Amino acid sequence: MTAPLTPSQPPHDQPPHDPWQQAAQPSGAVPPSADEEDGPDMKTEVRQAAVIALAVAVSGLLLGLLWLWLAPRVPLIADNEAVFLKDTEGEQAIGVDGTFTLLALAFGAVSGAVVFLLRRRGGIPLVIGLTAGGLLGAVIAWRLGIFLGPETDVIAHAKSVGKGVAFDAPLELKAKGALLAWPVAALLVHLGLTGLFGPRDPEPYPMAYGDDPGRTEGSAG
Repeated sequence: MTAPLTPSQPPHDQPPHDPWQQAAQPSGAVPPSADEEDGPDMKTEVRQAAVIALAVAVSGLLLGLLWLWLAPRVPLIADNEAVFLKDTEGEQAIGVDGTFTLLALAFGAVSGAVVFLLRRRGGIPLVIGLTAGGLLGAVIAWRLGIFLGPETDVIAHAKSVGKGVAFDAPLELKAKGALLAWPVAALLVHLGLTGLFGPRDPEPYPMAYGDDPGRTEGSAG
């Protein structure tokens, strides 16, 4: 004799019906695709980071011109034996470093904000490109200011102007740490804006019917 088929034994070729499987997702909801969740692929992010680094570095030309224009001049004077400061108690040399640092901080803040507005998703390659571009831009500004500034050969310059005639010393950045002002400011501003206004992770799907999980399990048992 064979045992009769009871209602508690579903047929083997038909999977058991799970009503909660349908309730896991609301009707009409379409889960986002993998491309939408992951955003642009790594090659695209690296390419965008390279473009941003290049654009930020090129803006260092403007920083160099502003530094040359706004930095105070250090007057020198020469006699028959040596070249020395005309104003030994002046603070022009400190002002040269301070002007570069303040301008670099402003450029860093602006570049970090602009990059955030253009690429809100952020990403490690973008942050690296922004930081590298800021450092390269600071170096370009530094070298451009020296190149376009007063004569770097002080002895030749003193001979050309003559004894007892004041002339401007070449631009110098004595505190080389000022070169880090741009990338540090850009990084801090970009990370701060990303943390405050960046895109958030999507919320999980709400449970169907608004049921409490514990109550649902209890009623199901």
